[in-house]
Amino acid sequence: MSTLIRKLVSTANAARPVAPYNQAVVADRTVYVSGCLGLDKNTMQLIPGGVAEQTELALQNMRSVLEAADSGIEKVIKTTIFVKDLNDFGVVNDVYKRVFTHDFPARSCVQVARLPMDALVEIECVALTGDVKTVSA
Repeated sequence: MSTLIRKLVSTANAARPVAPYNQAVVADRTVYVSGCLGLDKNTMQLIPGGVAEQTELALQNMRSVLEAADSGIEKVIKTTIFVKDLNDFGVVNDVYKRVFTHDFPARSCVQVARLPMDALVEIECVALTGDVKTVSA
């Protein structure tokens, strides 16, 4: 039986975890990115503004973690978005579609009672590494 590799991912190009977890874990060719907040990586504070600004920075942090895992936005297969207020769904979508412009990943979006640091949005994803070919069914 061959040994699978479990690689722990950490990058200074994204906000560090706010609790005991890794930014991402790669298992074989699958990347599991922990929930990303709209945290400034230098101050570890939520970015000023509202849900649009926090969504944009959360997605930038996610992109940096993906790159550190030898993956990328184009290799994301599933995202989960947690929002404090589902009334922000449209604003989050507007920012999201500037990052995911085509071949959209599967996605869930749910309203939650509270997020870490009282954030307005948190985004996690599952992605692939290596050569990936996208086809439509």
